[in-house]
Amino acid sequence: MKLSIIVPVLNEAAVLPLLLERLLPLVRHGCEVIIADGGSDDGSDGIVECAGFTVVRAPRGRARQMNAGAACATGTVLLFLHADTQLPEGAGVLVAQALSSGAYRWGRFDVCIAGRPVMLRVVGCLMNLRSRLSGIATGDQAMFATRAAFDAVDGFPDQPLMEDVELSRRLRRVSRPACIARCVTTSGRRWETRGVWRTILLMWRLRWDYWRGVPAQQLAEEYQ
Repeated sequence: MKLSIIVPVLNEAAVLPLLLERLLPLVRHGCEVIIADGGSDDGSDGIVECAGFTVVRAPRGRARQMNAGAACATGTVLLFLHADTQLPEGAGVLVAQALSSGAYRWGRFDVCIAGRPVMLRVVGCLMNLRSRLSGIATGDQAMFATRAAFDAVDGFPDQPLMEDVELSRRLRRVSRPACIARCVTTSGRRWETRGVWRTILLMWRLRWDYWRGVPAQQLAEEYQ
């Protein structure tokens, strides 16, 4: 198995040095890392290039950037990682073990949310429980899929929000998701900036509206 890690970025110069430092051990163990830049104007692409990592320039939009990165990837397994999310030690081995039986063609990690509010720990636990019950993963959980499965569902849908939910729905037709109990750690900056309870209620409402058929473009405007 060759693992390709694809990271969509847009003006992430502040977090890129730490992200790339943490990904370097995976590169040394044979993983491919592709940074998919959506038109950053803060020097993000230069930071990546100076560190010796591959940059793919793509149209702005997380789904489009991840699809562009996947198109250039050479791995048999693709892992999609947010710039503010840290993989656990031995992530490549964990993914390989999760897919080794052939019963699963895709999956995700459990997630822990870093930040001062204690409620963020509860949010992470609820996200993991919901994901196990529903078979739906979110981008914060470092989704991964075999190249064959990803191509079979035509990759991420070209939509500005809920692209991770929609990809999960399509991949569920291929197999159940593998759920890796080791946590990725993601930043709680979104919750802390907007308010924990306000963000929880907003995300619940957006997710409910999406299931009711509200267009993703309309939901993205509400989210922004």
